[in-house]
Amino acid sequence: MKYSLCRAMAALAMALLQGCATGPNANPADPLEPFNRTMFTFNDGLDRAVIKPVSTAYQDVTPELVRRGATNFFGNISDAWSLVNNVLQFKPQASAESFFRVAVNTFWGLGGILDIASEMRLRKHTMDFGQTLGYWGVAPGPYLVLPLLGPSSVRDSVGTLVDMQGNLVNRADNVPVRNSLIVLRAVNTRARLLGVGDVLDQAALDKYSFARDIYLQRRSNSIGGAAVQPEERYDLPEAVPGKARPDTTVPAAR
Repeated sequence: MKYSLCRAMAALAMALLQGCATGPNANPADPLEPFNRTMFTFNDGLDRAVIKPVSTAYQDVTPELVRRGATNFFGNISDAWSLVNNVLQFKPQASAESFFRVAVNTFWGLGGILDIASEMRLRKHTMDFGQTLGYWGVAPGPYLVLPLLGPSSVRDSVGTLVDMQGNLVNRADNVPVRNSLIVLRAVNTRARLLGVGDVLDQAALDKYSFARDIYLQRRSNSIGGAAVQPEERYDLPEAVPGKARPDTTVPAAR
């Protein structure tokens, strides 16, 4: 088992090394561009063939109220992990607001199905472990496109592994329930971003470069001390068309 894992890791490392981009037009933040483009094409094809049609059907047949409840429920779970990361970054106000968001939505919002905290104007502070590593000075390393999860970096890939362990959905003991929640979370997230994907298809001559540049700029702003903007919510694509969440990738979201 361990031997097979080592071989798989070695094969991935060789693929990354072989994917190093060179030449005058190479982006210094993206030395693995050939490998990343291959992975981007794979993810895009899978999205077009399976994920987008399923998410579109989910949006068409599921009432708006149910979709909003699912978004609030998973958002409340995300707030719990954001609380941990805000504490690790020594951000007292963000930690306090995250704590009260989770407490209010869990106890008065029917386990998070209702977003009472936002109605009380308790601000949402989305944070992941990749941002925590960046806050403490860990360099992002090369840009990296992960299978299924999409845009990332070497640092954020490590952060994603920790995020998976910290997310309460992934820690559910009942395997069928856990898997169902993971699938629902992915489909619900993709459904909320259907409008964003359509705008990207229409606006970008090179979808790969556009997605890469947006991701790198957003992560740099979220970690590098840029002026904080009010967080945009995408509870439903028809409510806020054509925008991208500041801290979420389709998981797609990590």
